[in-house]
Amino acid sequence: MLDKISKKILMELQTDGRISNVDLAGRVNLSPAACLERVRKLHDAGYIVGYTALLSPELLDVSLLVFVEVVLDRTTPEVFDTFKKSVQTIPEVLECHMVAGGFDYLIKARVKDMAAYRQFLGRTLLQKGVRETHTYAVMEEVKNSTILPIK
Repeated sequence: MLDKISKKILMELQTDGRISNVDLAGRVNLSPAACLERVRKLHDAGYIVGYTALLSPELLDVSLLVFVEVVLDRTTPEVFDTFKKSVQTIPEVLECHMVAGGFDYLIKARVKDMAAYRQFLGRTLLQKGVRETHTYAVMEEVKNSTILPIK
């Protein structure tokens, strides 16, 4: 179980992963050495899984965000495994989730524009084992966050 200080450390790191240990220590009212030890323990325990930079999709010319529902031909372990291995190699795919409901997988992807999406779809998702897809192009991104709620 996380105590109040560890939760505060995690919240601060989610907001600014590049914060210096000295600044982080000041924000959570610990000495720098104690803070560094806490961060190390949180990392070792698996609470912190990595650090990353958030990039601008517009400046990198991948501003079209799409969600794709994927229905597979068959729902066998082999078909699932083949699809999972395939989708993990596609750079445009940001997220892929197996879901319960009316389809098998939900994919979040970024491409340049609709023409690039059509190429992406034909080249990657319309493969053996995929019965159908339904695409939802994002018109407005209302909220996009990487911050997890910590209670």
